[in-house]
Amino acid sequence: MSPTLLFSIIIAYFALLLSVAWVTSRGANNHSFFIGNKNSNWMLVAFGMIGTSLSGVTFISVPGAVGATAFTYFQIVLGQLIGYFVIAFVLLPIFYKLNLTSIYDYLGIRLGPHSRKTGASFFILSRTLGATARVYLVIRILQDSILDNLHVPFWLTAAVIIAMVLLYTYEGGVKTIVWTDTLQTSCMLLGLIISVIYLLNGLNISFSDALTQMEARGLSQIFSADVNRKEFWLKQILAGMFIAIAMTGMDQEMMQKNISVKRLADSQKNIVTLAIIMVCVVMLFLFLGGLLYLYALTVGVTATGDKIFPAVVLGHLPAILQVIFVIALISALFPSADGAITALTSSFCIDILSMQKHENWSEADRKRIRHRVHLGFAGIFLLLIMMFKWADNPSMIGLILKLAAFTYGPLLGLFAFGILSKREVSDSLVLWIAITAPIICYVIDVNQSVLFGSYQIGLELLIVNGALTYFGLWATSKPIIAARHI
Repeated sequence: MSPTLLFSIIIAYFALLLSVAWVTSRGANNHSFFIGNKNSNWMLVAFGMIGTSLSGVTFISVPGAVGATAFTYFQIVLGQLIGYFVIAFVLLPIFYKLNLTSIYDYLGIRLGPHSRKTGASFFILSRTLGATARVYLVIRILQDSILDNLHVPFWLTAAVIIAMVLLYTYEGGVKTIVWTDTLQTSCMLLGLIISVIYLLNGLNISFSDALTQMEARGLSQIFSADVNRKEFWLKQILAGMFIAIAMTGMDQEMMQKNISVKRLADSQKNIVTLAIIMVCVVMLFLFLGGLLYLYALTVGVTATGDKIFPAVVLGHLPAILQVIFVIALISALFPSADGAITALTSSFCIDILSMQKHENWSEADRKRIRHRVHLGFAGIFLLLIMMFKWADNPSMIGLILKLAAFTYGPLLGLFAFGILSKREVSDSLVLWIAITAPIICYVIDVNQSVLFGSYQIGLELLIVNGALTYFGLWATSKPIIAARHI
């Protein structure tokens, strides 16, 4: 299909997003931007969060990884299912009880102001790196598949896409994102289902026949019994559980949408619904990955990893499938950026600048500062996207989860200490403890072969990181005296 036509489809899709943003942002204020006036529909939030949780990484990297690790990623998903229930019935009741706008206010109430800023700072670092890595993956595919043929430079593509995200999130924030994420999730899941159906028809096989052929080629293995491997089932399930708790339950972007729902019970329904749907959707993505590798064998495609999906679709499937793929791909791109930039703006304004505590600031002052912060994060996103292009990692999902193990670990330790202990921290030391734990984890990670021989630490490095933070806080704390325990 003509690259010009595919590019026109991207522009039309963006125009639709702008229309939704215009409708939903009318009359929006700072409260709308941060938590949607606490009036979001839980079903829309649940459905839209699927797109945010999946992103372009799941759309591209999960199917691509099947060639190397089969279906073992599903072990992580099973762990995430457990983690989502912890979020629904442990974390959300705390957040609603305190009527939080930023979840890091909990750390301030329970541990102290330095702890709140430390938690927010690690979220800002984590979400900025993770979101830009997700956005980079999709931009790279759009660039390689379409825009290189139009002689558009990569930096211009990245700049235009970030500008697009700014345009439709600038005023409405969460109030807008709840609706745009719903649209984008619908398009992404439609693309997934149609791709699976077409590949089954193209291979002229049934669902069960496809599984049989995948098993024969070693593509469908779910559980790994080798305790020394990073993919060992118990390690993956435990890692998945804590990944969900940290990357969803302790992440302002994800929780900002949840606490925009008026009632706790509805917010809990949102998380449980998300958990169940995610299990089904990710399994379908893995099945799609198996189909892509089977189809690649029949048409002589040698691409692997992140490149196999676009190589098969754009090189060997009909034009209508290419259109659907591009729409689904950009639908996977925007939720990675819009919610992240909005949540980062919210966290920086509330937790770092303490905007709500400056009573002498007018609504206009706060809006002006919020706009500047929003623009600042957009600039940081563009810079990091260019850095990821320079690094050019072959599998972004592995990189993103590795980054999360280092940056979300301190958040895991901070929240765990606040909830599970009855001790009072030395608030001024919290930042240094939170910095030290990832450094120790990095030393452990690069010296694995020396320290553990054939045993490989995988994503459970997140748990180690959180535990080091927890015990560092414990060692520098004392029994609680004031009634600060929540």
